[in-house]
Amino acid sequence: MFRLEPRPQASRWWSYGSPLLALAVTVLIGVALFAALGKDPVRGLQVFFWEPVRSAYAVGELMVKATPLLLIALGLAVCFRSNVWNIGAEGQFVIGAVVAGGVALLADKTTGPWIVPAILLAGVLGGMAWAGLTALLRDKFNANEILVSLMLVYVATLVLGYLVYGPWKDPMGYNFPQTKTFEKVTQIPRLMQGSRVSIGLLLALAAAGALWVFLFRTRAGFAQQVGGLAPAAARYAGFSSRRALWTALLVSGGAAGLAGALEVAGPLGQLTPYVPAGYGFAAIIVAFVGRLHPVGMVFSAILMSMFYIGGELAQSRMGLPKSLTGVFQGLLLFTLLACDTLIAYRIRWVGTRRTHQGDH
Repeated sequence: MFRLEPRPQASRWWSYGSPLLALAVTVLIGVALFAALGKDPVRGLQVFFWEPVRSAYAVGELMVKATPLLLIALGLAVCFRSNVWNIGAEGQFVIGAVVAGGVALLADKTTGPWIVPAILLAGVLGGMAWAGLTALLRDKFNANEILVSLMLVYVATLVLGYLVYGPWKDPMGYNFPQTKTFEKVTQIPRLMQGSRVSIGLLLALAAAGALWVFLFRTRAGFAQQVGGLAPAAARYAGFSSRRALWTALLVSGGAAGLAGALEVAGPLGQLTPYVPAGYGFAAIIVAFVGRLHPVGMVFSAILMSMFYIGGELAQSRMGLPKSLTGVFQGLLLFTLLACDTLIAYRIRWVGTRRTHQGDH
Protein backbone atom coordinates (compact mmCIF):
# COMPACT_ATOMS: atom_id res chain seq x y z
CA MET A 1 0.00 0.00 0.00
CA PHE A 2 1.02 3.61 -0.50
CA ARG A 3 1.13 6.43 2.02
CA LEU A 4 1.54 10.18 1.66
CA GLU A 5 4.34 11.42 3.86
CA PRO A 6 4.92 15.16 4.50
CA ARG A 7 8.18 16.50 3.06
CA PRO A 8 10.55 18.46 5.33
CA GLN A 9 10.21 21.31 2.83
CA ALA A 10 8.34 21.90 -0.41
CA SER A 11 9.88 20.20 -3.42
CA ARG A 12 11.24 22.73 -5.89
CA TRP A 13 11.50 20.04 -8.57
CA TRP A 14 7.86 19.02 -8.30
CA SER A 15 6.69 22.65 -8.38
CA TYR A 16 7.83 22.63 -12.02
CA GLY A 17 7.31 18.92 -12.71
CA SER A 18 3.71 18.89 -11.51
CA PRO A 19 2.26 20.73 -14.57
CA LEU A 20 4.11 18.34 -16.90
CA LEU A 21 2.78 15.31 -15.04
CA ALA A 22 -0.72 16.86 -15.04
CA LEU A 23 -0.54 17.31 -18.82
CA ALA A 24 0.58 13.69 -19.28
CA VAL A 25 -2.28 12.41 -17.10
CA THR A 26 -4.73 14.65 -18.97
CA VAL A 27 -3.58 13.16 -22.27
CA LEU A 28 -4.00 9.61 -20.93
CA ILE A 29 -7.51 10.38 -19.70
CA GLY A 30 -8.22 12.00 -23.07
CA VAL A 31 -7.18 8.79 -24.84
CA ALA A 32 -9.58 6.80 -22.66
CA LEU A 33 -12.30 9.37 -23.32
CA PHE A 34 -11.90 9.16 -27.10
CA ALA A 35 -12.01 5.37 -26.90
CA ALA A 36 -15.15 5.47 -24.73
CA LEU A 37 -16.83 7.72 -27.32
CA GLY A 38 -15.98 5.25 -30.06
CA LYS A 39 -13.42 7.51 -31.73
CA ASP A 40 -9.84 6.79 -32.75
CA PRO A 41 -7.64 8.01 -29.83
CA VAL A 42 -4.64 8.60 -32.10
CA ARG A 43 -6.76 10.77 -34.41
CA GLY A 44 -8.13 12.60 -31.38
CA LEU A 45 -4.66 13.42 -30.06
CA GLN A 46 -3.60 14.45 -33.55
CA VAL A 47 -6.49 16.93 -33.74
CA PHE A 48 -5.60 18.47 -30.40
CA PHE A 49 -1.80 18.51 -30.50
CA TRP A 50 -0.67 18.29 -34.13
CA GLU A 51 -3.26 20.05 -36.27
CA PRO A 52 -2.83 23.42 -34.43
CA VAL A 53 0.89 23.52 -35.35
CA ARG A 54 1.05 21.71 -38.70
CA SER A 55 1.36 24.88 -40.82
CA ALA A 56 2.34 28.53 -40.56
CA TYR A 57 -1.32 29.55 -40.81
CA ALA A 58 -2.28 27.10 -38.05
CA VAL A 59 0.45 28.47 -35.78
CA GLY A 60 -0.86 31.96 -36.49
CA GLU A 61 -4.35 30.92 -35.40
CA LEU A 62 -2.79 29.39 -32.29
CA MET A 63 -1.21 32.76 -31.46
CA VAL A 64 -4.54 34.54 -32.06
CA LYS A 65 -6.12 32.37 -29.36
CA ALA A 66 -3.11 32.53 -27.05
CA THR A 67 -2.91 36.35 -27.02
CA PRO A 68 -6.05 37.09 -24.94
CA LEU A 69 -5.40 34.06 -22.71
CA LEU A 70 -1.87 35.28 -21.92
CA LEU A 71 -2.89 38.89 -21.32
CA ILE A 72 -5.69 37.95 -18.95
CA ALA A 73 -3.55 35.36 -17.14
CA LEU A 74 -0.79 37.93 -16.55
CA GLY A 75 -3.25 40.25 -14.86
CA LEU A 76 -4.73 37.41 -12.82
CA ALA A 77 -1.24 36.40 -11.68
CA VAL A 78 -0.85 39.81 -10.02
CA CYS A 79 -4.13 39.23 -8.18
CA PHE A 80 -3.41 35.66 -7.11
CA ARG A 81 0.12 36.49 -5.94
CA SER A 82 -1.46 39.27 -3.88
CA ASN A 83 -4.05 36.86 -2.42
CA VAL A 84 -6.84 38.73 -4.22
CA TRP A 85 -9.19 36.25 -5.90
CA ASN A 86 -10.45 37.88 -9.06
CA ILE A 87 -12.68 35.25 -10.70
CA GLY A 88 -14.47 37.81 -12.90
CA ALA A 89 -11.88 38.48 -15.61
CA GLU A 90 -14.44 37.29 -18.17
CA GLY A 91 -16.69 40.22 -17.25
CA GLN A 92 -13.77 42.67 -17.42
CA PHE A 93 -12.90 41.21 -20.84
CA VAL A 94 -16.50 41.75 -22.05
CA ILE A 95 -16.75 45.33 -20.75
CA GLY A 96 -13.35 46.14 -22.25
CA ALA A 97 -14.67 44.85 -25.58
CA VAL A 98 -17.90 46.85 -25.19
CA VAL A 99 -16.18 50.16 -24.42
CA ALA A 100 -13.58 49.60 -27.15
CA GLY A 101 -16.38 48.70 -29.55
CA GLY A 102 -18.19 51.91 -28.65
CA VAL A 103 -15.12 53.92 -29.63
CA ALA A 104 -14.71 51.90 -32.84
CA LEU A 105 -18.32 52.67 -33.80
CA LEU A 106 -17.48 56.39 -33.75
CA ALA A 107 -15.08 55.96 -36.68
CA ASP A 108 -16.10 56.86 -40.23
CA LYS A 109 -14.41 57.13 -43.61
CA THR A 110 -12.49 60.26 -42.55
CA THR A 111 -11.12 58.88 -39.26
CA GLY A 112 -7.34 58.63 -38.99
CA PRO A 113 -5.21 55.79 -37.59
CA TRP A 114 -5.17 57.50 -34.16
CA ILE A 115 -8.40 55.62 -33.49
CA VAL A 116 -6.50 52.35 -32.83
CA PRO A 117 -4.66 53.59 -29.70
CA ALA A 118 -7.93 55.17 -28.56
CA ILE A 119 -9.73 51.82 -28.93
CA LEU A 120 -7.03 50.00 -26.94
CA LEU A 121 -7.00 52.66 -24.22
CA ALA A 122 -10.80 52.52 -24.00
CA GLY A 123 -10.63 48.75 -23.52
CA VAL A 124 -8.06 49.09 -20.73
CA LEU A 125 -10.10 51.76 -18.94
CA GLY A 126 -13.32 49.76 -19.33
CA GLY A 127 -11.77 46.66 -17.79
CA MET A 128 -10.21 48.71 -14.98
CA ALA A 129 -13.55 50.36 -14.20
CA TRP A 130 -15.33 47.00 -14.03
CA ALA A 131 -12.64 45.52 -11.77
CA GLY A 132 -12.74 48.72 -9.75
CA LEU A 133 -16.31 47.92 -8.74
CA THR A 134 -15.06 44.72 -7.09
CA ALA A 135 -12.19 46.62 -5.43
CA LEU A 136 -14.57 49.27 -4.13
CA LEU A 137 -17.00 46.78 -2.62
CA ARG A 138 -14.17 44.79 -1.05
CA ASP A 139 -12.45 47.91 0.27
CA LYS A 140 -15.48 49.76 1.66
CA PHE A 141 -17.82 46.94 2.64
CA ASN A 142 -15.48 43.94 2.94
CA ALA A 143 -17.53 42.12 0.29
CA ASN A 144 -16.14 38.81 -0.93
CA GLU A 145 -14.27 39.57 -4.17
CA ILE A 146 -14.82 36.03 -5.48
CA LEU A 147 -18.60 36.37 -5.45
CA VAL A 148 -18.68 40.03 -6.52
CA SER A 149 -16.33 39.60 -9.48
CA LEU A 150 -18.10 36.42 -10.58
CA MET A 151 -21.58 37.96 -10.43
CA LEU A 152 -20.36 40.99 -12.40
CA VAL A 153 -19.55 38.61 -15.28
CA TYR A 154 -23.26 38.04 -15.78
CA VAL A 155 -24.01 41.74 -15.51
CA ALA A 156 -21.39 42.47 -18.17
CA THR A 157 -22.93 39.86 -20.47
CA LEU A 158 -26.36 41.45 -19.98
CA VAL A 159 -24.93 44.89 -20.81
CA LEU A 160 -23.46 43.50 -24.02
CA GLY A 161 -26.76 41.78 -24.89
CA TYR A 162 -28.76 44.96 -24.28
CA LEU A 163 -26.53 46.96 -26.63
CA VAL A 164 -26.35 44.48 -29.53
CA TYR A 165 -30.07 43.69 -29.35
CA GLY A 166 -30.97 47.34 -28.84
CA PRO A 167 -29.27 50.73 -29.36
CA TRP A 168 -26.18 49.47 -31.20
CA LYS A 169 -27.92 46.90 -33.36
CA ASP A 170 -27.02 47.19 -37.05
CA PRO A 171 -30.15 48.36 -38.92
CA MET A 172 -28.75 46.76 -42.08
CA GLY A 173 -27.84 43.52 -40.34
CA TYR A 174 -30.91 41.45 -41.33
CA ASN A 175 -32.14 41.57 -37.72
CA PHE A 176 -29.11 39.75 -36.36
CA PRO A 177 -28.04 40.87 -32.85
CA GLN A 178 -24.80 42.58 -33.83
CA THR A 179 -23.32 46.00 -34.42
CA LYS A 180 -22.26 47.13 -37.85
CA THR A 181 -18.85 45.95 -38.98
CA PHE A 182 -16.21 48.39 -37.79
CA GLU A 183 -14.44 50.60 -40.31
CA LYS A 184 -11.19 49.24 -41.71
CA VAL A 185 -9.20 52.00 -40.02
CA THR A 186 -10.11 50.54 -36.61
CA GLN A 187 -8.53 47.17 -37.44
CA ILE A 188 -5.67 46.27 -35.11
CA PRO A 189 -2.52 46.18 -37.31
CA ARG A 190 -1.46 42.67 -38.28
CA LEU A 191 2.07 41.39 -38.10
CA MET A 192 2.11 39.73 -41.52
CA GLN A 193 0.03 39.31 -44.63
CA GLY A 194 -2.17 36.23 -44.80
CA SER A 195 -2.34 35.79 -41.04
CA ARG A 196 -4.72 37.11 -38.39
CA VAL A 197 -1.92 37.57 -35.85
CA SER A 198 -1.91 41.21 -34.76
CA ILE A 199 0.33 43.48 -32.72
CA GLY A 200 -1.65 42.16 -29.74
CA LEU A 201 0.83 39.26 -29.62
CA LEU A 202 3.73 41.69 -29.22
CA LEU A 203 1.81 43.59 -26.55
CA ALA A 204 1.15 40.34 -24.65
CA LEU A 205 4.83 39.31 -24.78
CA ALA A 206 5.88 42.81 -23.70
CA ALA A 207 3.40 42.61 -20.83
CA ALA A 208 4.96 39.28 -19.77
CA GLY A 209 8.37 40.93 -19.67
CA ALA A 210 7.02 43.94 -17.77
CA LEU A 211 5.35 41.68 -15.21
CA TRP A 212 8.60 39.77 -14.64
CA VAL A 213 10.42 43.03 -13.95
CA PHE A 214 7.62 44.28 -11.70
CA LEU A 215 7.34 41.11 -9.63
CA PHE A 216 11.00 40.21 -9.24
CA ARG A 217 12.96 43.44 -9.70
CA THR A 218 10.96 46.23 -8.06
CA ARG A 219 10.11 47.15 -4.49
CA ALA A 220 6.46 47.67 -5.48
CA GLY A 221 6.25 44.12 -6.81
CA PHE A 222 7.86 42.76 -3.67
CA ALA A 223 5.37 44.69 -1.52
CA GLN A 224 2.51 43.37 -3.64
CA GLN A 225 3.53 39.76 -3.05
CA VAL A 226 4.34 40.17 0.64
CA GLY A 227 0.87 41.60 1.15
CA GLY A 228 -0.59 38.37 -0.25
CA LEU A 229 1.70 35.91 1.50
CA ALA A 230 1.93 37.54 4.92
CA PRO A 231 -0.48 40.45 5.54
CA ALA A 232 0.77 40.94 9.11
CA ALA A 233 4.38 41.18 7.94
CA ALA A 234 3.33 43.59 5.19
CA ARG A 235 1.64 45.88 7.71
CA TYR A 236 4.72 45.71 9.96
CA ALA A 237 6.91 46.69 7.00
CA GLY A 238 4.64 49.60 6.19
CA PHE A 239 3.12 48.15 3.02
CA SER A 240 -0.50 49.10 2.39
CA SER A 241 -2.86 46.15 1.96
CA ARG A 242 -5.45 48.54 0.59
CA ARG A 243 -3.07 49.73 -2.11
CA ALA A 244 -2.20 46.11 -2.92
CA LEU A 245 -5.92 45.31 -3.36
CA TRP A 246 -6.56 48.22 -5.73
CA THR A 247 -3.34 47.67 -7.67
CA ALA A 248 -4.04 43.98 -8.18
CA LEU A 249 -7.61 44.42 -9.36
CA LEU A 250 -6.94 47.46 -11.56
CA VAL A 251 -3.96 45.79 -13.26
CA SER A 252 -5.96 42.59 -13.74
CA GLY A 253 -9.01 44.43 -15.05
CA GLY A 254 -6.90 46.57 -17.38
CA ALA A 255 -5.19 43.51 -18.85
CA ALA A 256 -8.53 41.74 -19.40
CA GLY A 257 -10.02 44.90 -20.93
CA LEU A 258 -7.06 45.21 -23.30
CA ALA A 259 -7.60 41.60 -24.35
CA GLY A 260 -11.26 42.41 -25.04
CA ALA A 261 -10.32 45.45 -27.14
CA LEU A 262 -7.79 43.46 -29.17
CA GLU A 263 -10.37 40.74 -29.77
CA VAL A 264 -13.25 42.96 -30.82
CA ALA A 265 -11.17 45.27 -33.03
CA GLY A 266 -9.11 42.37 -34.33
CA PRO A 267 -10.50 38.95 -35.27
CA LEU A 268 -14.16 39.80 -34.58
CA GLY A 269 -14.45 43.25 -36.16
CA GLN A 270 -17.82 43.92 -34.49
CA LEU A 271 -19.75 43.32 -31.27
CA THR A 272 -21.96 40.23 -31.10
CA PRO A 273 -23.45 38.18 -28.23
CA TYR A 274 -20.59 35.73 -28.79
CA VAL A 275 -17.84 38.05 -27.53
CA PRO A 276 -17.73 36.08 -24.22
CA ALA A 277 -15.61 33.11 -25.30
CA GLY A 278 -14.65 31.83 -21.86
CA TYR A 279 -11.15 33.32 -22.05
CA GLY A 280 -11.51 34.91 -18.62
CA PHE A 281 -12.20 31.57 -16.96
CA ALA A 282 -9.68 29.59 -19.03
CA ALA A 283 -7.01 32.16 -18.12
CA ILE A 284 -7.33 31.09 -14.46
CA ILE A 285 -6.10 27.64 -15.51
CA VAL A 286 -3.40 29.26 -17.65
CA ALA A 287 -2.18 31.24 -14.65
CA PHE A 288 -1.93 28.24 -12.33
CA VAL A 289 -0.50 25.82 -14.90
CA GLY A 290 2.11 28.51 -15.61
CA ARG A 291 2.86 28.70 -11.87
CA LEU A 292 1.92 32.41 -11.81
CA HIS A 293 5.26 33.08 -13.52
CA PRO A 294 5.33 35.17 -16.73
CA VAL A 295 7.47 32.67 -18.67
CA GLY A 296 5.41 29.68 -17.53
CA MET A 297 2.20 31.43 -18.53
CA VAL A 298 3.46 32.00 -22.07
CA PHE A 299 3.72 28.23 -22.55
CA SER A 300 0.49 27.41 -20.71
CA ALA A 301 -1.40 29.99 -22.84
CA ILE A 302 -0.20 28.18 -25.97
CA LEU A 303 -1.30 24.85 -24.50
CA MET A 304 -4.74 26.20 -23.62
CA SER A 305 -5.18 27.69 -27.08
CA MET A 306 -4.41 24.21 -28.45
CA PHE A 307 -7.36 22.94 -26.44
CA TYR A 308 -9.59 25.65 -27.93
CA ILE A 309 -8.59 24.93 -31.51
CA GLY A 310 -8.53 21.17 -30.93
CA GLY A 311 -12.05 21.31 -29.54
CA GLU A 312 -13.28 23.19 -32.60
CA LEU A 313 -11.57 20.73 -34.96
CA ALA A 314 -12.88 17.73 -33.00
CA GLN A 315 -16.38 19.10 -33.43
CA SER A 316 -16.09 19.63 -37.20
CA ARG A 317 -13.92 16.64 -38.16
CA MET A 318 -14.82 13.97 -35.62
CA GLY A 319 -18.42 14.83 -34.78
CA LEU A 320 -17.63 15.37 -31.10
CA PRO A 321 -19.45 17.96 -28.97
CA LYS A 322 -17.95 21.44 -28.60
CA SER A 323 -18.00 20.97 -24.83
CA LEU A 324 -14.95 18.72 -25.23
CA THR A 325 -12.80 21.88 -24.97
CA GLY A 326 -14.17 22.57 -21.49
CA VAL A 327 -13.68 18.91 -20.55
CA PHE A 328 -9.98 19.07 -21.40
CA GLN A 329 -9.59 22.39 -19.59
CA GLY A 330 -11.28 21.01 -16.50
CA LEU A 331 -9.23 17.80 -16.63
CA LEU A 332 -6.00 19.79 -16.78
CA LEU A 333 -6.95 21.87 -13.75
CA PHE A 334 -8.17 18.83 -11.80
CA THR A 335 -5.04 16.81 -12.51
CA LEU A 336 -2.84 19.80 -11.71
CA LEU A 337 -4.45 20.17 -8.29
CA ALA A 338 -3.97 16.45 -7.69
CA CYS A 339 -0.34 16.45 -8.84
CA ASP A 340 0.44 19.50 -6.73
CA THR A 341 0.09 17.21 -3.72
CA LEU A 342 3.57 15.92 -4.61
CA ILE A 343 5.06 19.34 -3.85
CA ALA A 344 4.33 19.03 -0.12
CA TYR A 345 4.11 15.23 0.18
CA ARG A 346 6.08 12.23 -1.05
CA ILE A 347 4.60 8.83 -1.83
CA ARG A 348 5.97 6.02 0.32
CA TRP A 349 5.52 2.32 -0.27
CA VAL A 350 4.46 0.76 3.02
CA GLY A 351 4.85 -3.03 3.07
CA THR A 352 2.21 -5.14 4.80
CA ARG A 353 3.38 -7.79 7.24
CA ARG A 354 1.29 -10.92 7.26
CA THR A 355 0.38 -12.26 10.67
CA HIS A 356 0.71 -16.07 10.83
CA GLN A 357 -1.32 -18.19 13.16
CA GLY A 358 0.59 -18.77 16.35
CA ASP A 359 2.59 -15.48 16.07
CA HIS A 360 2.56 -13.45 19.25
